[in-house]
Amino acid sequence: MSSPRRALRRARRCSWGVLALALIGVLVPDPASAHPFGAPQQIEVAGQGDHGVRVRWLVGGTDDLTLLGIDLGVLPKDRVMLDGAVAYEDSDAEAMAKAPEFARYLTERITATQDGRSCAGAVSVADDLAADGAEVLFTCPGPVSTVTVTSRMLTDLHEAYRTLARGPDGQKAVYDAKHESADWSITAGPDPGSRAASTRTVAAASSDRSARQLLVIGGVMLAAAAAGIFFYRRRRRAA
Repeated sequence: MSSPRRALRRARRCSWGVLALALIGVLVPDPASAHPFGAPQQIEVAGQGDHGVRVRWLVGGTDDLTLLGIDLGVLPKDRVMLDGAVAYEDSDAEAMAKAPEFARYLTERITATQDGRSCAGAVSVADDLAADGAEVLFTCPGPVSTVTVTSRMLTDLHEAYRTLARGPDGQKAVYDAKHESADWSITAGPDPGSRAASTRTVAAASSDRSARQLLVIGGVMLAAAAAGIFFYRRRRRAA
């Protein structure tokens, strides 16, 4: 076979491989293509007794809650359409409210420290998660006066997500991927101006989320390789 014909067939095989990879990218939606430019998330920071801090989180858009559920493995990936759109369903919030993976995510992404020492956090989720949110209740080493609250909610899905935060006496802050922590002056005791959002305590999952993500990536790579081999063999038989 002449070298020009061999080069042409090699080029065709390469083009089929590129097409296969492109198809894989289209057919496997990326939950990171979320909607970070819609309504922002919110958190409320308040004192809870002498040693406690309560951080209440409210999702911005309900589709963000669905996308988070897909990323955590709580909701199936087929909830994302080929164009990346997501249709929120009430059952999404119910599934997330009961999921240990969501509770673990909250305690990983929302933390509190007092004078450099970590405050222990426990998650409490509202019956209506979409409307009333979830709380992380922190117990700090000493009586609270000033605490540093870190929030990285949803910025692992997309760095453009931001969170509007408020605290006692009109304190405000904006969290985003570049501003993850803020100091808050806390008044000890209950916060009479807030309503309790939680009715259920959910234990955090002990599964390794990063390991699951590596398995997903490995599956996609294997699928791309299989598609490339299929197209190569098909073209070879046709030649």
